[in-house]
Amino acid sequence: MSHPIDPEMKVPVEHPFRPQIEAERAGWYAVTALVRQLTTEECEAPGYYANPDWSIRDVIAHLGTWLAEAQAQLERMDAGTYEGHDIDIDAMNSVFLEAMHGQPWDVAWVQAHSARTRMLIEWYSHLDRTDEAAWWIRKSGSEHYADHADRLTAWIEELISRREAIAGGAP
Repeated sequence: MSHPIDPEMKVPVEHPFRPQIEAERAGWYAVTALVRQLTTEECEAPGYYANPDWSIRDVIAHLGTWLAEAQAQLERMDAGTYEGHDIDIDAMNSVFLEAMHGQPWDVAWVQAHSARTRMLIEWYSHLDRTDEAAWWIRKSGSEHYADHADRLTAWIEELISRREAIAGGAP
């Protein structure tokens, strides 16, 4: 069973996933620093992806749902009920997108933070360094954030540029 901890505390030197935990933290802080530059309306504006249209809300919900899934899978590993990660990632992305569809920005933001906290609690207590645990950590953590970093940065810069253009044209 997992025990609540401070998810921002220093990772013990001997933890088998210490480098990945530190990388996840840095990646998450980079994502949230970018997003915090936006208004709620900008976070909900489509354009991050097209077909289907994604907004910043959708990418944050996407990251959050993968964090939640990783937490559940790590918990299954600890309980001895894990069945492997032979999954269809695109199908899971569709399910996760549909599950969060229409949720307001605040719900997506809180869900992502909550999922990350729960994942970190599970991850901190997961001391078995297995290929399966490493896969879920890569899929949900810093490598996943990095997969979205360039597009996230570009879209946020565009949204800020639009805002500044509107403000510059105001009397």
